[in-house]
Amino acid sequence: MPTPTIFVDADACPVKEEIYRVARRTNCPVQVVANSFMRTPPGVTLTVVDAGPDAADDRIAEHVKPGDIVVTNDIPLASRTLRAGGAALAATGKAFTASSIGAALAQRELMEHLRSFGEGGGGPKPFSAADRSRFLTALDAAVAKAKRGG
Repeated sequence: MPTPTIFVDADACPVKEEIYRVARRTNCPVQVVANSFMRTPPGVTLTVVDAGPDAADDRIAEHVKPGDIVVTNDIPLASRTLRAGGAALAATGKAFTASSIGAALAQRELMEHLRSFGEGGGGPKPFSAADRSRFLTALDAAVAKAKRGG
């Protein structure tokens, strides 16, 4: 059974501790990619990249392999992950899929367009305990699926 690597788009990730806990329990390696230094537990690899807008995303996309799992709220990175054969999860536990990524990209583009006219602000809703719980369940499921080879 293959063991997936869990890549973390870490700069704004609210579920790093949950990722570390699942990784310890399932013996999955973790690659944290960030624009600045952050503490990570022993055994977790931290890669600090330049502060460019897509530097962390590019680093992750260059290294993700089929079966790996990427935790990100960045929709274009999720799309790149899916194209590479990996699984992509948002911090809320939402799994990006081949059938949902097109709509997510279109909505992102629409929202950027509206923001350019001063509309549609406000950002995402606050992160909740239910989001954290959904994420843990989704990450466990993604790891189990990857280990089964599918």
